[in-house]
Amino acid sequence: MTKNRINKLLQKLSEDHTDSIFITSKANVYYFSNYYTDPHERLVAVYVNRHIDPVLILPTMEVEDAKNAGWEGDMIHYGDHENVWEKFLHYLESKNALPASLGLEFNDLTLERYKTLQSILPEAKIVDSQNTLAQLRVIKNEEELILLQEAAEFADYGIEIGKRSISEGAKELEIIAEIEYALKKKGIQEMSFSTTVLAGSKTASPHGTPGLDPIHKGDLVLFDLGVVHKGYCSDITRTFAFDSINDQQKEIYETVLKAEEAAIQAAQLGTAVGEVDRTARNIIKEAGYGDYFTHRIGHGLGIDVHEYPSMHQENNLALEVGMSFTIEPGIYLPKVGGVRIEDMIFMTKEGPKSLTAFPKELQVIKSK
Repeated sequence: MTKNRINKLLQKLSEDHTDSIFITSKANVYYFSNYYTDPHERLVAVYVNRHIDPVLILPTMEVEDAKNAGWEGDMIHYGDHENVWEKFLHYLESKNALPASLGLEFNDLTLERYKTLQSILPEAKIVDSQNTLAQLRVIKNEEELILLQEAAEFADYGIEIGKRSISEGAKELEIIAEIEYALKKKGIQEMSFSTTVLAGSKTASPHGTPGLDPIHKGDLVLFDLGVVHKGYCSDITRTFAFDSINDQQKEIYETVLKAEEAAIQAAQLGTAVGEVDRTARNIIKEAGYGDYFTHRIGHGLGIDVHEYPSMHQENNLALEVGMSFTIEPGIYLPKVGGVRIEDMIFMTKEGPKSLTAFPKELQVIKSK
């Protein structure tokens, strides 16, 4: 699979009149090498040049792991005492393959590494290739769909554990611990982002910070979570009411649910991304809460939990088979509370398919 991906990349480089590309982001290294690793401060990169075979650059201590992951090409490996940039330059010189142009991920590369590459390859024209890589990853294949579906099932399970943990006085971080402990027992090593559990008025913050705040009767309780499963991410949000729900909370919930379901239905093949956002936004606006839906309708999803495309109202990109993204409208009333409902959507030949399946109808969790 990685060979086909590299061949597509080589074709795109040729179309872009770019000689080579130096790939450093964790997600793209995995996509093109099948080697999933967090290098911390060390350099791990895939270098693809139109005139020589691709090469994986990594610490010596990770060589066997990369081989076990399926990488069969050349490697440049280095010890902590060695200068990896000198070794990279010597490799290129030995292949007589100093690049005329070099694509980089401007959204990932540090300024220090950018300057270093400029210094060792002063004749190379530096170009930003992050959009090239994003476009190659936007259409997922059947193997990727399977992994995303499995990741979604773990996310559904995480919501179920969270729901069971809601009780009078239970604290947000305690519930997060319950969710992540249960998922680790299922084999999940990593969450796709910091698990969110918010209660009461804190649900009015789309990216609120969980703490030791206890749940009280009458609170809304919002869960936003996802896992990394075999390199692919999931993402789901559900909101519950604890013990009781007032009329305003119920109205907000029903409005968000209506907006989410309409947006999913609007996500048909050939439809512009922006139309999906506007479908949900108009429903929320008509209900009188337009000022309280403060973010885009969703985001692309795959190896990264947030990836191309950005699902905002001005995006005219047409939906295609193989695209994977979230639909997640919300209403957030300061000092009152908020509701968000989010599902993972995969575009099939028949239209949108929801990979997350946890029930969305309003659930009032009774005190134990």
